[in-house]
Amino acid sequence: MYEKNKAGCMYCDSVCAHRDSLMIHICDFEHSKLYLFRDQKNRGRCILAFDGHATDLTDLSKEELDSSMGELMQVANAIHRGFSPDKINYGSYADTVKHLHIHVCPKYEGGPNWNGPFSDANPVYLKDEEYQEIINIFKKELNK
Repeated sequence: MYEKNKAGCMYCDSVCAHRDSLMIHICDFEHSKLYLFRDQKNRGRCILAFDGHATDLTDLSKEELDSSMGELMQVANAIHRGFSPDKINYGSYADTVKHLHIHVCPKYEGGPNWNGPFSDANPVYLKDEEYQEIINIFKKELNK
């Protein structure tokens, strides 16, 4: 079992300057929250963070796991429809940020990190209106 919220966790705290410096909230699902990664060298890169303070998939009940994976599928489908990547990479590490979250990283042939793991090197930051354009695509594709 896991804690509902853990004070000091960037995904549990309702206000977190560090989290907001790295990502922008897009929308909520039943069991998770979707954030747009500020580094957009891979257009559409986002993070799906589980609502409770679980640290591993094994902390979830079967129902929570099924629902969370359904939410992840919704995000992946929205990325495919909205951004047309050649591939999506997924990563769940939580080595230092001990909260269950999944990086969802669209990859484009000939683009950054094609044919290898996605990386945080050489970030690409956008203007506020460019982030909003990407968020609007997500919201449209997710019907949020």
